[in-house]
Amino acid sequence: MRTDLATAVQTATTQTTAVQSSTAQTSTAVQTSTAQTTATVRNLGILAHVDAGKTTVTERILFLTGETHKRGEVHDGTTVTDFDPQERDRGITIFAAAVSCAWDGHRINLIDTPGHVDFADEVERSLRVLDGAVAVFDAVAGVEPQSESVWRQADRHGVPRIAFVNKLDRAGADLDAAVASIRERLHPAPLAVQLPIGREDGFTGVVDLLTMRALTWADRPGPDAYQEGAVPEELREEAELRRRMLEEAVAGLHPGALEEFCDRGSLTPGTLAAALRDLTRTGEAVVVLCGSAYRNRGIEPLLEAVVAYLPSPLDVPAVRGAAGGAEVERAADPAGPFAALVFKVNATATGRLTYLRVYSGTLRKGDTVLDAGTGRTERIARILRVQADRHAETGSAVAGDIVAVVGAKAARAGATLCAPSAPVVLEPTVAADPVVTVAVEARRATDTDRLATALARLAEEDPSLVVRTDPETGQRVLSGMGELHLEVAVEKIRRVHGLEVTVGRPQVAYRETIADGVRGLVYRHVKQEGGAGQFAHLVLDVAPLDGDVAEGFEFRSTVTGGRVPKEYVQAVEAGCRDALAEGPLGGHPVTGVLVTLTDGATHPKDSSDLAFRTAGRLALREALRKCGPLLLEPVAEVTVSVPEDAVGGVLGDLAARRGRVQGSAPRAGTAVVSATVPLAELFGYATRLRSRTQGRGTFTTRPAGYAPAPR
Repeated sequence: MRTDLATAVQTATTQTTAVQSSTAQTSTAVQTSTAQTTATVRNLGILAHVDAGKTTVTERILFLTGETHKRGEVHDGTTVTDFDPQERDRGITIFAAAVSCAWDGHRINLIDTPGHVDFADEVERSLRVLDGAVAVFDAVAGVEPQSESVWRQADRHGVPRIAFVNKLDRAGADLDAAVASIRERLHPAPLAVQLPIGREDGFTGVVDLLTMRALTWADRPGPDAYQEGAVPEELREEAELRRRMLEEAVAGLHPGALEEFCDRGSLTPGTLAAALRDLTRTGEAVVVLCGSAYRNRGIEPLLEAVVAYLPSPLDVPAVRGAAGGAEVERAADPAGPFAALVFKVNATATGRLTYLRVYSGTLRKGDTVLDAGTGRTERIARILRVQADRHAETGSAVAGDIVAVVGAKAARAGATLCAPSAPVVLEPTVAADPVVTVAVEARRATDTDRLATALARLAEEDPSLVVRTDPETGQRVLSGMGELHLEVAVEKIRRVHGLEVTVGRPQVAYRETIADGVRGLVYRHVKQEGGAGQFAHLVLDVAPLDGDVAEGFEFRSTVTGGRVPKEYVQAVEAGCRDALAEGPLGGHPVTGVLVTLTDGATHPKDSSDLAFRTAGRLALREALRKCGPLLLEPVAEVTVSVPEDAVGGVLGDLAARRGRVQGSAPRAGTAVVSATVPLAELFGYATRLRSRTQGRGTFTTRPAGYAPAPR
């Protein structure tokens, strides 16, 4: 059932599309039809903290749109998107899964993303190819740590969002408190467009504040359970007050709405809906809806909001890339040159699936495309519409589509596939640096080669996993984003590849920095072995970067008079970066350093890039030893939810793990403790917490950078 808000925004969208298509006088009828089809596509992700209900929301969307005929449940292991055996065993989303469905004449390509911090890289790669997102929040907990993390990830990618406050049927659920937490912790202007009908177990529906109609759901599942009627008399006064507050908030943010509000003293539903769409697309505000996905309440209005407020591929700015050293744009034009970005690879024993987002042009079965990064051509054997672990073959994919292809043998996540006649390189995603490392060995010597193949396939599928060989021990070392991340990877080796492996104790990734600085360090590099020699003379200032524990590296040059030519200055910087790879304390990477080249000298014959690069490396190594080097260890923000009678024991345990407690707050019969704890001290914490709280305690973590380790 359509509401007025969807109708109003759809009218505006149709008008915009008509204006855009009128400028293309030479387009054929087929091209016009394809462009209109692109305008009805919505590429969105479901984002949230673990256990906020992302997967349940996805399952209800698939059920209501007719893609599934039975509601999947996380606790039963029957969901479509959590199809991996480990996801069903653990009851969490581990791998981003793409599905597609149709609603009200629109095709919705949806990616259900993980909520656990260890799998944040899956979220990052998904957000890179999405046009919008639905952020799901727990009505009891509000904004949780990982909710905040994925929200910041979406901010970096400029992805418009709407919010869905889930689990309003739970004890302690409070929409106003959840909205307040969005305002306080995420800092957009949250605009609630619904008022709940009933509380906790009595939650039966919502009042749509745009149409001022009540939407209620019966206990039976299905489209016929959704009914529309008049606002209950006992809620009319509050609904009118909230509608007025919504109009005032929108008028304060949107110039067009402000003009109408000043003229009429109120806003029409069409103006209000159009203003909400504009504010959503610019990120100035976030529309907030509510419901209970588990009880099938609130999903239809959520789908209508997705269609009404989130952008189509035609509404977002043209993707930018590099071609021939210049920046170029690729608009979402099916008739333009083909360009797509690979965001996921699934390498299985039966074949290799490459998931990509088409930004421009049309891809057809049998086409030859160029991997712009490697210069290798690939032939596309098949194009598949993805439904999690099920696939339907299609003949083509156009701008705005998210599909999987078979035949691309070497393309990695982040690669650009494009037309050979119009090469372009799109900006890839960058995998985060791993923070936890384990040694992995095959139990049987005969399985060593098979283990190497399995590890290579893991790294191919997940760029946040790094595989290397320790030069000192000769062991194969697997590094990832956390303990759970590595557990899942090792278990996949056992289940998928049938290998028995031995895993060493996890080790964290340390860093080094400096506490002091040194000024006027003079270093002369002179080497003469017959013929042209090497000569470089440097004067360096080395200091810590500003901040308590600053990260990164900064290089400056204040040399005047051409005493060190520009090309040699670049060589000095490269040498300094080489020196930062291994610090003086334990060979860990060095961060938080500012190097300034203040003076130097050259030789007319013996100076070269190599000489100055070598001098830069050796000079900085010498300087680091004199600057009071410090060892840094990774720390994590830990949020622990425990029964109130177990708070004392939990606080004592955190203190024993060198944790710094930030605060404690009551929440619905439990206590929520926030602390900063060294990552090395969190190994095995889940088992310890369950023991101290008789299985009633839970905790979540997110990276919090680095802090000085005890001397």
